[in-house]
Amino acid sequence: MEFVEYADAEMMMLDLADKIAGELRSALGNHDSVSLAVPGGTTPGPVFDSLCGAELDWARVNVLLTDERWVPEDSKRSNTALIRERLLTEKAARARYLPLRADTGQPEEALDGLAAAIAPHLPLNVLLLGMGADMHTASIFPGADRLGDALSGDDLLVPMRAPGAPEPRVTLSARVLRDAMSTHVLIVGPEKREALERARRLPPEEAPVAAVLPNAIVHWAEA
Repeated sequence: MEFVEYADAEMMMLDLADKIAGELRSALGNHDSVSLAVPGGTTPGPVFDSLCGAELDWARVNVLLTDERWVPEDSKRSNTALIRERLLTEKAARARYLPLRADTGQPEEALDGLAAAIAPHLPLNVLLLGMGADMHTASIFPGADRLGDALSGDDLLVPMRAPGAPEPRVTLSARVLRDAMSTHVLIVGPEKREALERARRLPPEEAPVAAVLPNAIVHWAEA
């Protein structure tokens, strides 16, 4: 694991957006198309605000979420809505979006089709992750019903239901996350820094983010 500390969060977001753009640009020099996986939530929003204006051949970039809540896109809890608003805009509007949700009652009804759509675009060229104070990443939560499958199974996507999560979710499996060519973890604040230090000493079953830390660059700012 590489740990990068920044003087402030604004500088970190700009620098990380520039790094991701550079990695995508380099990958596009060697591949017909590339894949970028990003988290939902509010923390990466400033990264998206900068990245969406990057000079890239976005038409050859496939964008997908690391996880999605099984809610309609017009829900305030939809990660898809967030990245359409803040990432898939400006120059990045030309990117191809690979959804992790379909219009079915439960994720299990659509999982095979969703997985088949993303499989040709793996391994991920660039992966951006967040981490919760409970040390979850994507929607791989401690205590979740399919935690073992997400951490150790061969499936690309795993449906997930977890204590405290009000709706079912779909997440990229640890297998997909670990196989990414470049992995960045973005965290802000002392609570997340403390959680990161705990995660480094715990097994993935207790701290799921530990499954990806060995090959990750962690970006942190206090505020």
